[in-house]
Amino acid sequence: MAKKALITGASSGIGRDMARVLSSKGYDLILVARRKDRLEELKNELKTDVQILPYDISNYENCISLYNEVKDQNIDILINNAGFGIFGDFLSIDLEKELNMIDVNIKSVDILTKLFLKDFKEKNKGYILNVASSAAFLPGPLLSSYYASKAYVLRLTEAIYEELRREKSNVYIGTLCPGPVDTEFNKVANVRFSLKGLTSEYVAKYAIEKMFKRKLIIVPGTIMKLARMGEKFIPEKLLLKIAYNQQRKKA
Repeated sequence: MAKKALITGASSGIGRDMARVLSSKGYDLILVARRKDRLEELKNELKTDVQILPYDISNYENCISLYNEVKDQNIDILINNAGFGIFGDFLSIDLEKELNMIDVNIKSVDILTKLFLKDFKEKNKGYILNVASSAAFLPGPLLSSYYASKAYVLRLTEAIYEELRREKSNVYIGTLCPGPVDTEFNKVANVRFSLKGLTSEYVAKYAIEKMFKRKLIIVPGTIMKLARMGEKFIPEKLLLKIAYNQQRKKA
């Protein structure tokens, strides 16, 4: 029986390319996103069996329905990739859009991780990869709620990792924390990156490789690895000033 992976946010960017990588490794796929036409296009190019589920997982009930629809399919990998950002100072951001982003970036990750982790623990196997961002390591003026949402994903994943380690569980959980990537994120968030982005193909391949090596925090690209080390030596208020000036360049 072929192994199976479920990927949210699979219609474009990193999620789409992760689907390509896993299909090339022989995995059957369950692809989740709102845009059914994009999922159909991706399905047609892949060689393994693909099931498409056009769910909007910003909705709590949809997360539960998604899980109930697939829970008996013996899934081996869950990749929580769906997410987006909103640019602007905190008071200028529309509250409804901000709460929708929190629903996607935080609530859906929390819900799906909890539901699938219970199944994986019972089997004592499985992989969960939560897609955060290098934003998780930093304060994010002008992208405040987005940065905070990714910090939640990172810290949640780290905490679950330690719980599993102490239980000597074979279940893996880790988080992908890329810097700028050439995806639709820029268009949705209405920003342009001040640093050259990595390709989503490279990030997807790197992430899957490190996931199978059971790495907890996956940071693609030399620049972001160096930046992560460097920020530990910068005072918090200075870091805020640097972060603000970097963010302002994205406008």
